[in-house]
Amino acid sequence: MLGPLQSLLEPRAGERVLEVGAGNGYYTLEIAGGVHPGGSVDILDAHPDRLAAAMRAADERGLANIAPTLGDARYLPFDDGAFDAAYLVAALGDAADGAAALTELRRVLRPGGRVVVGELNGDPHRVTPAQLATCAASAGLRVARRVDGLLGYVARLEPVHDG
Repeated sequence: MLGPLQSLLEPRAGERVLEVGAGNGYYTLEIAGGVHPGGSVDILDAHPDRLAAAMRAADERGLANIAPTLGDARYLPFDDGAFDAAYLVAALGDAADGAAALTELRRVLRPGGRVVVGELNGDPHRVTPAQLATCAASAGLRVARRVDGLLGYVARLEPVHDG
């Protein structure tokens, strides 16, 4: 799942990236390495214990470019256009309102920014590809590319342009 995530997210040195629902930081650590030097990863989670676990893992790996934020994906405490890219893995289905979460992600992205959603098979809150397409459309986004694998799928979203 990490390979397809990195392929669709395309993290680059110097970028600011947001991860929603970081959990224990499994994906965070790799993405943080991908934006080094000069870049950072902000992680947002509604569970302080998960943020603490992710930060412990970052400390163990010597990564100092990760900033934790306790919060709700429907109300991101970041400025408009603050991020180059954003991603969620096995987190959209946990959000109280997935369309609101995607709308917020779109808001905090710079023009041309990248949004990637990953879903794991077997997750009880898994969002199917059809559900993701509907949810994305409600946020003014569309699935531009999807990579399916044994563990689940990863999809890159982009804004829907009129005309």
